[in-house]
Amino acid sequence: MGADVSALAASIRSGDRRALARAITIVESTRPDHRRQADALLAELRADAGNAVRVGISGPPGAGKSTFIEAFGLYLLSLGRKPAVLAVDPSSPVSGGSILGDKTRMELLARDARAFIRPSPSGGTLGGVARRTREASFVCEAAGFDTILIETVGVGQSETAVAEMVDLFMLLLPPAGGDELQGIKKGIVELADLVTINKADGDLAAAAGRTASDYTAALHMLRPSKALWHPPVIQISALEKRGMDKVWKAIEDHRRALGTAGIAARRATQAKATLWREIADLVRETLAGDPQLAVLVETLEVEVTQGLVSPYAAAGRVVAALRDAGG
Repeated sequence: MGADVSALAASIRSGDRRALARAITIVESTRPDHRRQADALLAELRADAGNAVRVGISGPPGAGKSTFIEAFGLYLLSLGRKPAVLAVDPSSPVSGGSILGDKTRMELLARDARAFIRPSPSGGTLGGVARRTREASFVCEAAGFDTILIETVGVGQSETAVAEMVDLFMLLLPPAGGDELQGIKKGIVELADLVTINKADGDLAAAAGRTASDYTAALHMLRPSKALWHPPVIQISALEKRGMDKVWKAIEDHRRALGTAGIAARRATQAKATLWREIADLVRETLAGDPQLAVLVETLEVEVTQGLVSPYAAAGRVVAALRDAGG
């Protein structure tokens, strides 16, 4: 396996797109043999990644995320940059596969050999991103892509995981007001490093201006002005490809404000959060994969729902059983 992993890593470094696609498939796989391969591959590529600009993009359905990403990706190409898009689609409840197909919604960008687009099913992940999106972006960086754009499924109460794997988290919104404005969760607004109001064109231009004013006022209340960075609110039209320069300037301004040390500290915090998320996922997989432990968990679930045992006591029994199984 070592020779195969080394050969795959070398192909990725050389810009082989088939090797990159294969590597991401391995990284996203849940098969035990693929997980071992992925771990070895990521270790092999560690020195080749880490220099890209990582941007997360979230927003409600109808905000125009795919239209924006294509317009922004084309703008990045005009600057001589190499964007990679990891677009996480909703998963089909039947097949588990992605059902929107972002490549079909970003045709111009998909046809350009300097860009890379990878749609991945979310697999029902609450965070709005595939479980291995962070590792997939790592592989793209090793392949020479210098701007990683991660598009999430949408906005929801738990849909903030993308903020834990990017340098800048952007909230893309359509012109809205009143109840629509209130529908955007406060938590995700607090996480945003940049708020972008899309569709500032035609009949919606005036509404976009009002929405921008509303969010500017809201952010002044939510985020202290003494922070290193205060999230700007900008208006764009992805349809007319206007404002892409404003978005890139905001990203560059954010990186300058945080500085090299600030970006490094943010990524270190994100790595720690990923560690604990992986521990939790591996514990769940272990419990599900061991027949005796699975029966114990099912029994405890029934007892907890019937009020026969407290969740805390049940959790203690699960941990004790895991310890015994490991010993």
